[in-house]
Amino acid sequence: MFSWMAVAPNVPAMASGKPKDTSQQGPRLDKPKSKRARVAKEPGLVDKILAPYRWLLKWSVRAGLGLIVLVLALVVLFGFVNPPTTHTMWSEGRRLGAPVDQVWVDADQIAPVMFRSAVAAEDANFCLHWGFDVAAIQAAIEAGGARGASTISQQVVKNVFLWQQRSWARKGMEAVLTPVSEAMWSKRRILELYLNVAEFDEGVFGVQAAAQHYFGVDARDLSALQAARLAAILPSPKTRSASRPSDFVERRARSIRGGAETINQDGRAACFQN
Repeated sequence: MFSWMAVAPNVPAMASGKPKDTSQQGPRLDKPKSKRARVAKEPGLVDKILAPYRWLLKWSVRAGLGLIVLVLALVVLFGFVNPPTTHTMWSEGRRLGAPVDQVWVDADQIAPVMFRSAVAAEDANFCLHWGFDVAAIQAAIEAGGARGASTISQQVVKNVFLWQQRSWARKGMEAVLTPVSEAMWSKRRILELYLNVAEFDEGVFGVQAAAQHYFGVDARDLSALQAARLAAILPSPKTRSASRPSDFVERRARSIRGGAETINQDGRAACFQN
């Protein structure tokens, strides 16, 4: 006789109880997010404060980038186009109530000794640096700021693009623009710009106007003594005179004249002379 177990349907054996019926279960629902997770996605206090000013920040960044592009374009442009005026010329003309005296002359129309005299007076290592004279800066720091360390390149950037009043903003812009200008302009072009926009007397700008104003000659006809005297008054043109030099200016001019001869002989004038 067969046992009823032999003919029963093939039912899986269970360890205990009935098999779990999952056919009636619905889709799995996620647990509600915790309060901490919801709070984390809410904007913070800083975001709430800055939200109304985001447009101002965005346009400020755009304006800053636009200004940088404009200045870089001017640096490239002034590599071969002469600047029509400067902030210093404009402000001085406004103060005097009359146009300033300035006549642009190309480098070939300036006596070579004037180039050497300006370099000897203001930046003897002009041909050796890339815009900043590190040795001069270190010496100025050691002297407690009693002496200047600005190179001719820095002065050109200040005179052509910026303003005369000292400020951290001006110094910062000067520090950025100086190596850029050095990279894009030749040393001769830097000196040409320098001698054409520098102030030599009240309302007198540029070496051509200065040569006429003090000596009645053109810039190409300046003698070594005249060039040295003009270079001697550059740091303080409103208080010094090249045609009626004080004892200090005379001593300074003799020193500059000797320095101009020295840099001509030792090769420190090679970068700007033809």
